[in-house]
This record gives sequence, C-alpha cells and structure tokens, in this order.
Amino acid sequence: MAISRDELDQHGLIVGVSPERFRAVAMPLLYDHLDAQCEGTIAVNRQARIVWINDKYAEKIGIRDARSVLGKQIEEVLPASRLREVVESGQPSMLDLMAFGDEHFVVTRIPLRDEDGTLVGALGFVLFDRARHLKPLMAKYSNLQSQLLATQHELAKARRARYTIAGFIGASAAVSEVKRQARRAAQLDATVLLRGETGTGKELLAQGIHNLSPRANAPFVAVNVAAIPETLVEAELFGTAPGAFTGADRKARIGKFEVANGGTLFLDEIGDLPLPLQAKLLRVLQEQEVEPLGSNQVKPLNVRVIAATHIDLEAKVAAGEFRDDLYYRLNVLALRVPPLRERREDIPALVEYLLDDIANRSGQAPMELSRKGLALLSRQPWRGNVRELRNLLERAQLDSDGPLLDVAQLQPLLALAGITGTLASTTSVAEPSALDTDEPLQPLAQTIAQAERRALQNTLLACKGNRRRAAVELGISRASLYSKLQQHGLNQR
Repeated sequence: MAISRDELDQHGLIVGVSPERFRAVAMPLLYDHLDAQCEGTIAVNRQARIVWINDKYAEKIGIRDARSVLGKQIEEVLPASRLREVVESGQPSMLDLMAFGDEHFVVTRIPLRDEDGTLVGALGFVLFDRARHLKPLMAKYSNLQSQLLATQHELAKARRARYTIAGFIGASAAVSEVKRQARRAAQLDATVLLRGETGTGKELLAQGIHNLSPRANAPFVAVNVAAIPETLVEAELFGTAPGAFTGADRKARIGKFEVANGGTLFLDEIGDLPLPLQAKLLRVLQEQEVEPLGSNQVKPLNVRVIAATHIDLEAKVAAGEFRDDLYYRLNVLALRVPPLRERREDIPALVEYLLDDIANRSGQAPMELSRKGLALLSRQPWRGNVRELRNLLERAQLDSDGPLLDVAQLQPLLALAGITGTLASTTSVAEPSALDTDEPLQPLAQTIAQAERRALQNTLLACKGNRRRAAVELGISRASLYSKLQQHGLNQR
C-alpha cells in the first residue's frame, strides 16, 4: 500500500517542496491507494448519512446499485456500523471488528475535516482480506464467541425450572387441594408463601408454579437463606458494588434478585433471614428495585418472589424475631404443603415413582416393593417426609441383593433411622384439662421462648450433644439451631 518514488517524483514531491504542497498532493494519492487495496470504502456526512460507497463495498453487502443507498442513515445499510460515533466524537477508530450477517469485517474509521479543521464526515475502510495477519485473532475471537454462546445457553438451562405441578406426586384430597391452589397462584403475579415441614416438596411446588406462570421462559433462581452465612446474605441477595467491603471483588457482583430479573426468585427458609435484612427485603418487594451493597444507585427489577418456611412465622413475629410488615407482605397467597403422614394414601404412588427415579439415576434395574413392605412404610411417621422416604429407599437398594424389597430389608433400616414403625410412636401433645390458677400469667412470646428453650435442651440431651442429629430431630437447619442456641444462651459446649 506504499506510494512509489516515481509517483511522488512526477508530482515534484521529492526535493524542495513545502510540507503543505506535499500533503495536498500526497493525501489524494494515499486515499486512492487505500481505496484500491481495501475490500470496501464508505463515506458519511455530518449527519451520518451515506454520501459515497464504492462498488466493491456495495457488492460485498449485497447492494446492486451503490447509488440506491445514498442519503440513507448509515445504520439502515450497516446496522453495526460505528461511523456515527466517529462523526460525533471526531476520534478515529483505527482497528475494529464489525458484524454484518454471519461475517465479521476488520475495519478502520477516520474523521473527515475541511481546510479549516471543521468536521464534515467520516470514512470507513474494510481491511478484512488484506489483514491476513489478523486471521489467527479472528479465529480466536470466533472460538471465544462460540464458547460464550454455549456457556450462556447452559447457564440459561440451569436456571430453568425442571418440575411442573403435575410432578407433585399424589392424588389424595390434600394433594389435590394444594395443586388446585398452586395452579391458581400461577396465574396471579402476587408473592406466594409456601408453608410446610422439611422434605414435603416446597421447592418442587415453587418450580411448578413458575412453569405454569407467564414467567415460565424467564429464570427461576432458588436460594436457601439458611445455608448462607449471615455475613454474606446481603451480598448474595442484593449484590455488591466494586470494593464494597474489605476483600470484595473490584468488579461489581450482581445478586440473586438481579439474576432472577424477569422471572421468579425462590427464597427457601425465609424465616432464617437475619432481622436487619428483613427491612431491605421488604423495600425490594414493595418498590421492585434493589440497591447493591456499597452502592448509591438503585436498579429497577421485575421479580416475583416465592418464599417458603417450615417454622411458625406467627410465633417469630410474636417473639419480635420477624417483622410483622414483611410477614404480611409475604403472606399474600399462602399454600400449606401437607406432610406425608397426612396423605398416606399417596405413599404407594410415591414409592413407585421414587424407585423408578432411583433406578434411572443409578443405572441399576428398578426394585419392587412387596405388599408387606409397602404396608410397613405406610405406617411410619415420616418426620422427614418425602425426602426421608427417598433416602430410605436409596439405602435399601444399595443393601439389597435381589430385585424385591421386603420387610426383612426395610426393618433394620427403619430401626437404624430411629423410626418405630407404628403410628403410636408419634409424639402427641396433651390438652390441658383446666387452667392452673396458681401459675402466673405471662406474655405469649415469653411462653413460646420458654417452650423453645426446653425443646432445645431436651433434644440435645436425647441426642447426646450431637447438634447435627438434634437439628434433624427438630426439623430445622443447623444454621437455625446454632442461632437458637445462641439466642437462649445454650451455645456453650
């Protein structure tokens, strides 16, 4: 693309020529050579309208007559063009990639000025085929772009809800009612509160509600509040600004609310949300905007929240551990998910489904359950509900040598788990026969706190101090157990 000495000499530009004369004659020569060597040239005026395009460029982008695009806005012909930016800023863009259909052009853009230095337009050159040294870079760029698209696709799949309301196995009256309520909730864009014991299938139902709602094609993001350390809950939910705290990433980190934007955020174990953050959650629910930790800017949101809990929120409100205004904001549509002991007629269908699913996941042949074995399982209290039933069937399959599960294989596992196998073993609370007038009256919150403290002490004693087992027996997460032990002054080992 160099200008030959003969060409300069014939214009008298070798010896004794002023710089102004040199520039006046050399620049047109330079442009002619650049235009000839490049794969396309286009020019726009101050309003970013096309004033000239060479035939080579027009042919490359599928235009038969170059004159037909004169006067059009540059974006009408080249949607990805940035010549308008060059015209507006006056700054060149020396090397860039411009997409056109399935192709990417390597381009150069320079501003055009008149003799007075006034900006009058911009020139664009396509260098693609002549910039052969850029081909490795182009290949790397294409590879990275393919990887990015694949990653985005996989991430979108991971954030899709997998289950439907029909996947909530059972045909009992209790299950039929909760399915009816879930279908109704799916058509309403209000906040939903799912209440039920651990292992009853609250997240499955939340996914089913999302998949039946108008937000079905948007993200479904699940967060277990109890599983996040208290110091990180705010950053996890609401995100952080760059350098929001010591050790924080220098880049901004988006929270789960922003990840779920346009879709549904499932907040499991909402009762374990720290009290200081409850006010911030309330504001997000009311205003549909989020303010990341360490930021002064709020970001608009469009998120539906489905919350779930296995604890008595009313008792926590009475004890001052949960904000009453947040409770009312969450408790708009409340669905009670029944425990397994209240729908024993669903156990045969659940066992059949779980055995098939376990076989599919393990790659082994599906097991069969004998009638006596099924009758035995139907009599259990199932404190851990469907999750506990699945765990027992998985262990039974691992321990079994044949295709049939019977009482002989199940009974040792039930005994090992501490399940008695009779309904009489379930704990019941005696009704008071009369008011003990000698007992001084006290506020409800104090009575609840004393009962909770006694329950913690008795369970720890029965479990010989094993906190993991105590949490399971109480039906709460370990994080909740530690919090309650500290609250009642029982945290000493």
